[in-house]
Amino acid sequence: MKKKLFALLMALVMVLSLAACGGDKGGDTQAPADSGTSTGTEQPSDGGDAAPTTDLKLGYDMDTGENVYGPYYDEWSDMTDEELYELALKEDTTINVYATSSKMLKEEEPFEEAFPGLDLVVSDLDSDEVLSKARMENETGNITADVLQTKDVNGEVFHEYYDKGVIEPFYPRDICAHIPEENLKYSYPLYSSQAFWYYNTEAFPDGQPINSWWEIIEKDDAGNQKFALYTKEIGQETAYLSLFASFIINADEMAQSYKDTYGKDLEYTYDASSFAFEVPENNAGVEYLWRFTQAKMTFIGDGDELVLAVHNSTKDQPALALASAGKIENREESGYNIDWCINLSPYTALLNTEAMMVVQGCNSPAGARLFIRFVTGGADCQSGGLKPFTKVGNWPLRDDFVDEKNPAKLNELGARANDLVSIYEIYPDVQDMWMYWLNQ
Repeated sequence: MKKKLFALLMALVMVLSLAACGGDKGGDTQAPADSGTSTGTEQPSDGGDAAPTTDLKLGYDMDTGENVYGPYYDEWSDMTDEELYELALKEDTTINVYATSSKMLKEEEPFEEAFPGLDLVVSDLDSDEVLSKARMENETGNITADVLQTKDVNGEVFHEYYDKGVIEPFYPRDICAHIPEENLKYSYPLYSSQAFWYYNTEAFPDGQPINSWWEIIEKDDAGNQKFALYTKEIGQETAYLSLFASFIINADEMAQSYKDTYGKDLEYTYDASSFAFEVPENNAGVEYLWRFTQAKMTFIGDGDELVLAVHNSTKDQPALALASAGKIENREESGYNIDWCINLSPYTALLNTEAMMVVQGCNSPAGARLFIRFVTGGADCQSGGLKPFTKVGNWPLRDDFVDEKNPAKLNELGARANDLVSIYEIYPDVQDMWMYWLNQ
C-alpha cells in the first residue's frame, strides 16, 4: 500500500510537470523520421525526462489513476524486421542489453550475423542491477541501455517502471498473435519458468505422494510432520513469497482445496492482532501462511542441494523440496531419483515470466525492437533467438514453438499466470507476516 501511495504522488508530480511543459499524452503515436514514428534518439536536457518513442501507456496510468494492461499496439508493432533494420542503421548502431540471464550473451554473434552493421552488447547483471542501473540512467539523463531483460513477480516493474518513464512497452503484433493474451497483460514475454515440489521416485514408485498444498504440511495422528521440508528462505525469494501472497488473494480456492482434501471445512487458528495493518479474517491463504511458517523446514540456498536432499530421503523418512523446474536435469545428469509434483490443488505454481522491455529515451529504439523480435523467434519462429533459452524448466510461450526439451507441456502442469496487480497490493504485508510468524 505504501508503494502505491508513493506511485500516486509521483504520478501527480509528473502530470503537473507534463502540463507545465505542454506534454501531449493524448493517444496518437509519434511518427518516426523517415517512416512515420519517432526514433526517440533525442536525449533529455535534464534527468528524468527521457523522450518516449511511443505514447502507449502500460502499468499505472498517470492520467486516469488506473492500471493499464497489454497488449498495446502502435506503429512500431506492425513494422517488419526489414523496416526496423533500415531504421536501426540510421541511429546508434550499438544496441545495449541489460540482462539477468547469462544466456543472453549467446545472442551477440547470431544477431550480428543476421543484421550486419549492428553491434549487440550484452551486460550480464543481477535482477536488482538491471532495474537500478536503468532507473539511475533515466534519472540522470545518461541513458546507455536500450533493452532490459528481467522478470516481474510482485508487480514492482509493472507499477513503478512504466509510469516513471524508465521503460516503455513493445508488442510486435505478428508474434503476439502466437502468444496467449493472458501472458501479454503485464509485459512482452521471452519465456516462462516455475518452481515445483520435488519428491523421491524410489520412495514413491506409484507417483507423487501429495496432490494439494495442504498435504505438504500435513501431520500424522501423533502430531508429527509427515515430510521433511527443504526450500530456500521464502521470505527472501520474491517469486516464492508472491506465490504465498496469491494464496491469500485466492482464499476461496484454498478453502475449497482443504475441504476437497480432508472432507471438512478449514478451521482458522491464526492470530492477526500483532500487526499494524489489517489482516483479513478467516482467510484460508493467511491460515496456510501461518501453518507453513510453523512447520519444520531446512533452508538451503542452492537448488542442486535441495533436490539432492530429496534424492537422499527414504519412504520411512520422506522429504519434499521446493526448487526451480530446471533442477529436474539432475535426474539424467546425476542419476537422482526425483520428479515434479504437478497439478497440485488449488494450483501448482505461478508462472514467472522473463520479459523484454525497451528503455524509454534510448539511443537505438529501432535496433532495440529489432533485437526483441529476434530473441523471441522472429515472425516465423525461425530466427534462432530462442535457442539459448531452450532448456528443461523454460517454456517459450509461442504456440508455434516446438518444445523438445521439457517432459511436459506448460498447460499440463497446473500453473497459472501471475496476478501482479493484486500481489503488488498485499506483498509488503505478506512479507511482514512471513517474517514475524517465522520467528515465533
